Amino acid sequence: MRPAPAIPEVSLRLERTCALGEAVSRLPYVTDARAEAFARRGIRTVEDLLYHLPHRFLDFTHACRIEEAPLGSACTVAATVDRVQGRRARSGVHVTEVSVVDETGVLIATFFKQPWIVQQLKPGDYVALIGKVEFSYGFKRMTAPLYEKVEVAAGVGAILPVHYVTEGISVAWWRRIVATALERTGAVCDPLPPRLRARRRLMSRARALRAAHFPAQMPEADEARRRLAYEEVLVLQLALRLRNDPDVLGIPAVAHVQGAHVEALRRALPFSLTDEQEACVADIFADMASPAHVMNRLVLGDVGTGKTAVAAFALASVADTGTQACVMAPTSVLAQQYAVKLGPVLEAAGISWALLTGATPAAEREDVCARLATGSLTVLFGTHAVLSDDVRFARLSLAVIDEQHRFGVHQRGELRAKGPGADLLVMTATPIPRTLALSVYGDLDTSYIRTRPVAGAGVATKVLTERNRDIAYTAVREALAAGRQAYVICPLVEPTDSADELEDVPGVARDEATGEEAAVRLHAVSEEVERLARLFPEARVAALTGRMPAAEKDAVIGAFRAGEIGVLVSTTVVEVGVDVPNATVMLIENGDRFGLATLHQLRGRVGRGAVAGQCYIVTFARKSGRASAAQERLEALEATSDGFKLAEIDLRLRHEGEILGFRQHGGVSLRFVDLEADGELIEAARGDALELLRYARRLDAPALRPLRLEVVRRYGDVFKEVGGG
Repeated sequence: MRPAPAIPEVSLRLERTCALGEAVSRLPYVTDARAEAFARRGIRTVEDLLYHLPHRFLDFTHACRIEEAPLGSACTVAATVDRVQGRRARSGVHVTEVSVVDETGVLIATFFKQPWIVQQLKPGDYVALIGKVEFSYGFKRMTAPLYEKVEVAAGVGAILPVHYVTEGISVAWWRRIVATALERTGAVCDPLPPRLRARRRLMSRARALRAAHFPAQMPEADEARRRLAYEEVLVLQLALRLRNDPDVLGIPAVAHVQGAHVEALRRALPFSLTDEQEACVADIFADMASPAHVMNRLVLGDVGTGKTAVAAFALASVADTGTQACVMAPTSVLAQQYAVKLGPVLEAAGISWALLTGATPAAEREDVCARLATGSLTVLFGTHAVLSDDVRFARLSLAVIDEQHRFGVHQRGELRAKGPGADLLVMTATPIPRTLALSVYGDLDTSYIRTRPVAGAGVATKVLTERNRDIAYTAVREALAAGRQAYVICPLVEPTDSADELEDVPGVARDEATGEEAAVRLHAVSEEVERLARLFPEARVAALTGRMPAAEKDAVIGAFRAGEIGVLVSTTVVEVGVDVPNATVMLIENGDRFGLATLHQLRGRVGRGAVAGQCYIVTFARKSGRASAAQERLEALEATSDGFKLAEIDLRLRHEGEILGFRQHGGVSLRFVDLEADGELIEAARGDALELLRYARRLDAPALRPLRLEVVRRYGDVFKEVGGG
């Protein structure tokens, strides 16, 4: 009988690469119960398992014997449990003491408020303890160390991964199953071309996956993460460019001109542009004028920096070119704000415009659509309503999207599809750290506007607790007496609403005076309107929420702008697009339930005129000791009004997807990138993506086919989406 032919290396690599897509339940040791436990952590395939990196390591390559453990320093001690004892301290706090021994001595580890350790650790267990070593009462001690039960044979001289486990899988079993998965996948195919890997000094994917879980030395784990992070950003950049950039698709650009309408607009504006605004306009004009380049530009500007005025010049250039533009806003409030603020300026410059929202009457909508189709209407302001099939442009050459992160990830493409080759201008008042802008908005060139044309009187921010909320009510009452207005922001519309979309903060707070704990009441608009109407009988109190019919919302906003409403009780629907200079006080209820960017945007609604704004944020009672993430957010708001500085703080406290709204809308998530430390890596990956696309516009060169497959595997068949294969 002839021996079976050897499997070619390429076939073996392909087989092992395909194993990444297998269900994790097919791995040895994965029972049905463990498969369910993995699924609860979002792990369903072998790839999911291998890309779920350890949150820390036990480094036994530098483990100390007890006798050698240095006092006053953190170290790892591996020893055998001798005794476990639980007791109550005089204060009532449960204390667990674990005595461990090795051939050189005894060390006592003390844990507070963790009575379950008595069941977890038994005499004879071999454990690793990581913590600071002190000496008292005749023994070396560690207070509240990290600890892990390990197998003696596996632990000696090794670096072992530790995962955040879930019920049904222990750390040891997780470790064993990962090791099995690595054996099964082996030398998987690498999507990165060898030359690119060599230039960037990156290890192979197979080596990176192994080193990410079982590094020989700790620096190897960092290099593995760096390799996976680079691949993550590179593939994302390629997908964004291929899906959204008409340059890549070969669609001809419109060469916009600047003529009489641009000059008329400059004369119609009641102010002169700042140097930063002029620089931004110059960037936009340069992009729009190029016949070989389609504009993809992101304008980042803090609240009140004048992005709308910059966008107006792009609209005027469209009018000079004889084409059309569409400005899409996330809410009818913001779309109406464009019509109120920018509409008259466009009219003065001889530029026709219209507003289209869900509240537009049928007859008016029909007229707007007819004018768009014939080309007699130049600029359309609108909400998601502009994406409807009956909205057709004669020649759409510019799409402007405000607060892009509030839309679904595909809606930008839907709007551009109404005008193949249309330029794109994206604006946001949500400050985004540069590294995040480069990675997630990597297909867009970026312009920054940091200074405000009109500084306004500014806003003073004060964080209050339930015990001193009267300070805020006094400020509201004084503002009303002076003929001014106020906002009150609530996290819920009705008391029965779910709080799932709010920030994850404790639902129980401790009273500062009594020390007693009580449930935190979430304020709802429907309740607050009635309560505040009784509290401020001298003013008209009205509600504004996203659930109200569009016509009713428009009427409330109009009345508030006209000064007919004294106190507007609202959800975060007023976060953008409401500009009422006479409103000078804002009270935000349950402020710990909102993200930092949202709070910064909200307070930007006051202090926009000649009178200084006051923003009061009421939160649950502050705890002593280490501050929570919610407390850090609020303290940062009190300390600075610099939106870009706050964005960097927000990035440290929260996941990048939450900052950009992906938690609500779905979208990309960066698993391996450290946005604080990986700036150079992100820049490099972005540049490499552009270079690869210049070399092979559709990544169809033989050396790039594995990379092309990886783009499709992660983000769908973008090549078919753009009409090519």
